[in-house]
Amino acid sequence: MNDAGPELTGQKRSKYIFGYLLAGAGLVWVFHDIKISEMWEHMARISWGLAILGLFFDTLCYCCQGLRWNLLLRPTGRLPVLRTIQAVFVGLFINEFIPMRLGEVVRGYLVSRWIPAKFISVLPSIIVERLFDAVWLSVGIGLTAMFLPLPKNLVHAGNILGAVVLSGAGLFIYLLLHKKDSFAEPLSEKRTGSRLLRLLGGFIRHLAQGLKAIGLTGTSYTAFGVSIFVMGFQILSFWTLTLSYGFHLSFWAGAAVLLIIVLGTAIPNAPANVGSFQFFCVLGLTLFGVDKTAAAAFSLVVFFLFAIPFWGIGFLALSYSGMTFSTIRSEIKRLQTIQDQDR
Repeated sequence: MNDAGPELTGQKRSKYIFGYLLAGAGLVWVFHDIKISEMWEHMARISWGLAILGLFFDTLCYCCQGLRWNLLLRPTGRLPVLRTIQAVFVGLFINEFIPMRLGEVVRGYLVSRWIPAKFISVLPSIIVERLFDAVWLSVGIGLTAMFLPLPKNLVHAGNILGAVVLSGAGLFIYLLLHKKDSFAEPLSEKRTGSRLLRLLGGFIRHLAQGLKAIGLTGTSYTAFGVSIFVMGFQILSFWTLTLSYGFHLSFWAGAAVLLIIVLGTAIPNAPANVGSFQFFCVLGLTLFGVDKTAAAAFSLVVFFLFAIPFWGIGFLALSYSGMTFSTIRSEIKRLQTIQDQDR
């Protein structure tokens, strides 16, 4: 037992180190041939009125996410919409400081306390959220491709995403049509022959039951419709910020750059996507003719501007959640310890 602890700790550290290495590599590529004096000149040109409007749209994006999540949680329990919005901003705040997107775990844990319900009962709603996001992301790539030529790599990524979305939708429909009794049936030790397989079977069964409860209900249709506002406000926010910086990009070019950033930062990495955000932001902007120095300066400015709602609203949301940052870190460690022991 004592020998397992250091090994597991090393595994966790290796995940974090990999994320930081990616962040470092991205920052090196972005800034290795940039003139700092020219960067400061570009930063001084920002129009703060448009920048504030962009931040307003960004805040609306996550308010819509909180509304959508509230609708998907209805089969599990009912909460005021402001509560789910609060949990979303707490999760975003945590993601700013802890790697590997553990804010998603935190917001699910908070909501499970407020309903109250088991943590695993909340997970299906988060999974459906991600499925909806993937659907609208693939739709966004398709629409953008209709209005301007896209880089081949982005088109290929869109095709792969479309295939993943179809697979996910197919699995979702299968779970909806599958007999409920088979999910409720406990997995016996004789049938699995392994405690790990029994735990995995129970986890999958709980998820399947949760997905089936969400189903094709009226609230799930409404939540799917709200998802277009989540994506729409995100695109509008980023495009407005490009205008505030003096980039004369069309709406669809701004959308294409944001889609590149979203796809590029989809894999959990360093806190706040530092490094990967700058890399894909500069990559996307230069594909549409923006000078690399100006793009690098913009990636820094926008990175910190996007952080303002997360830090400000997120800090207030956490303050009124009944938990502290240290308590959340302890809870994350506890959940990881339980997971490691199950393995």
